[in-house]
Amino acid sequence: MVFDRLQSLFISSIVFPLQERLKGHSTVADRRALEQSQWWPRERLEALRVERLRTLLGHAATHVPYYRDLFRSLGFDPQSVRAVSDLQRLPFLDKPLIRANTDALKADDARGLARFNTGGSSGVPLIFYIGNERVSRDVAAKWRATRWWGVDIGDPEIVLWGSPIELGAQDRVRRLRDGLMRTRLLPAFEMSDARVDGFIHEMRAVRPRMLFGYPSAFAHIATRARRTGVRLDDIGVRTVFVTSERLYDHQRTLIEDVFGAPVANGYGGRDAGFIAHQCPQGSMHLTAEDIIVEIVDRDGRVLPDGQSGEIVVTHLATRDYPFIRYRTGDIGTLATASCACGRGLPVLQDIQGRSTDFIVAQDGTVMHGLALIYILRDMPGVEAFRIEQLTTDHTRVAVVSGPAYPADGDQRVRDGFRARLGQTVDITVDHVDAIPAEGSGKFRYVVSRVAA
Repeated sequence: MVFDRLQSLFISSIVFPLQERLKGHSTVADRRALEQSQWWPRERLEALRVERLRTLLGHAATHVPYYRDLFRSLGFDPQSVRAVSDLQRLPFLDKPLIRANTDALKADDARGLARFNTGGSSGVPLIFYIGNERVSRDVAAKWRATRWWGVDIGDPEIVLWGSPIELGAQDRVRRLRDGLMRTRLLPAFEMSDARVDGFIHEMRAVRPRMLFGYPSAFAHIATRARRTGVRLDDIGVRTVFVTSERLYDHQRTLIEDVFGAPVANGYGGRDAGFIAHQCPQGSMHLTAEDIIVEIVDRDGRVLPDGQSGEIVVTHLATRDYPFIRYRTGDIGTLATASCACGRGLPVLQDIQGRSTDFIVAQDGTVMHGLALIYILRDMPGVEAFRIEQLTTDHTRVAVVSGPAYPADGDQRVRDGFRARLGQTVDITVDHVDAIPAEGSGKFRYVVSRVAA
């Protein structure tokens, strides 16, 4: 045990900092600064944000062709910014705008930009670029949040992921680096019984102190472990970090019960950055030093704290490729109260998911997909499912059913769905052998093709 802790300390204090220095990243200094600023009073934190916002906008006006032209056409002077609310004088940035101005959004003094792309819910690739400053700040923010839970870089970790960016980089150098960091990367693309049994065996062999990945993947592993009678609450997991999908209450309960460890939710993305992370007191804290979040209604008006709307992000560490007032397509609410943990970081009260996670009834009523999820989740014999709303008149359900599935199960699904969507809605129930993950490895219970 003492050797194990010394090994973790050696990695977090020497090996990882050396790696970041060789990459030209300021991660270590950034993390130390973030661990101080998280305790600042709200007023001091806000002053830092305004100063950094003014710097970002000033740099964009000078070095980024898209914003140079935009600010000139608006008569906008970045030096006039005195509050975060001054952002409302600028239009939104969205995926179509980025696609139309991919090169014009690059700063002319940017160096070492890395190209990224993400398909998102539409499946249409979004190509954008990330510079060293943002990489350093995002990694530092994730590192800070990890340490909230009493674990650190260098502790044994299993990452269950499906992104081809990471999985495609598994060459000899990457494997060597992961070995030094005591990180094991497992592919979340295929979750067959045989593959999941292999994951469970690996977890028992590695005895990771932390897990990181999709909530649906860990819930699937937990279900399989429970069904096969294999314990996972005795392998030493301290925290299960989940991100990239909506975390449902039943998933949290299942994962915590099977692994005997708390689930820490994270929220962010490759495009928008590391936005928020849950602290041990349960609050989703914004990475406020780097991220400004606005909540807007369908007409783009900024809503007060406590009201639900689309999450719009300005990332203050994106001078090389600015993300200013970027519409994420996610729905959430900013909290009106602070967290009992004492951190001055603002709190996201809830993250309800993507706009496509909401369904629309025939009469125009908009509701979260949970209204349909609960019908299937409470049905005996339903092992997996996926709901796809094609139109307001047609919804398709794919179901993986077991022996306990009732003889009238399909009719019960149709009746339950129609009670919420409308009595004349066509509900197609297809029984399938498995529900495949999306191309990224993620899993979504509900997808609506109807604009909410």
